[in-house]
Amino acid sequence: MSEGNLKLTPLNSVHKLLGGKMVDFGGWEMPVQYPTGVIEEHMRTRTAAGLFDVSHMGEIWVEGPDSVAFVNLLTTNDVSKLVDGQAHYSALLNEEGGVIDDLLVYRFSAERLLLVVNAGTTEKDWHWIQSRKGVFDVRLRNASEDYCQIALQGPASLEIASKLTSVDLRSIRYYHFAEGEFAGVESIISRTGYTGEDGFEIYAEAGKANHIWNALMEAGQEHGLVPCGLAARNTLRLEAGMSLYGHELGDDISPLEAGLSWICKIDKGDFIGREALVALRDRGLKRKLVGFEMTGKGIGRDGYDVKCAGRVIGTVSSGSPAPFLKKNIGLAFVESGFEEIGKTIEIDVRGKDVEAVVVPTPFYKRKK
Repeated sequence: MSEGNLKLTPLNSVHKLLGGKMVDFGGWEMPVQYPTGVIEEHMRTRTAAGLFDVSHMGEIWVEGPDSVAFVNLLTTNDVSKLVDGQAHYSALLNEEGGVIDDLLVYRFSAERLLLVVNAGTTEKDWHWIQSRKGVFDVRLRNASEDYCQIALQGPASLEIASKLTSVDLRSIRYYHFAEGEFAGVESIISRTGYTGEDGFEIYAEAGKANHIWNALMEAGQEHGLVPCGLAARNTLRLEAGMSLYGHELGDDISPLEAGLSWICKIDKGDFIGREALVALRDRGLKRKLVGFEMTGKGIGRDGYDVKCAGRVIGTVSSGSPAPFLKKNIGLAFVESGFEEIGKTIEIDVRGKDVEAVVVPTPFYKRKK
């Protein structure tokens, strides 16, 4: 759906009814926050549960005998290691080793894989994937408009979601999924998320979005469930040390620089961008992604210069207050040699150098 130049998710009217403050997010009209406010949305997700509309994400099916081989050539992680009902985090690279997008790969069978990609890059990804098909025996389908995707996140997620399905959610391990009815609708129920909390992402027919959302809100009422917007999604993922495309990842950023060598299975065989990664690894990285915590008074925002002894050594890629941790934190790309934990740096906050320290990531880790 679209209104003017902006695309709308199937839940657009629900967000407006709930008083969501709507903004343009990469060409989509999305709620940045609700009247509850960003801090409350963030804290509820950490302590109870939050509900997120992520229907703007893209879904691309790869089907046919060569599905595993094709997606293994396209992406950095090793698809051949996935079993049915399992998903993993991966990346699409260009020939220079830059990140076209980060994505999730879901294996339904050896001949049926689902790629879940970022909203703002769906069209770019789709054209790239099509252009690489070559002689592979696969059928490609961009089904992004067919699905809604709703993320239920937080410690109360299991209890809330279990009320709406007969699927044994407890048996779904992290980064695994099941198919079954959810709120009476045929769905894919995935134990994944972007907050650092336990939770589920539910994929279903776009036309059933309102029904599933309302069923979840009702089931979560006694558990303190609140709807959450993009602002809380961002602060939650930052506390959890997760990358955001366009910030920690991009066409000119290598996954090695972004600290994602763990999803780059260089020994699996050939994949697009592999040669560039090997060359970069062998000659050494010029910059690295680090976590920092402000020790002086100020917030290190995206794009601010990072300094050491007055010399610019990098740039903040993401920075904000961390509501749960009650600190000002951020991620930054800095010159190699300045990534040591405990190193004192400065962030140029509107012309004033404010002290910060390099810290380990993730900043927040939930108790299992």
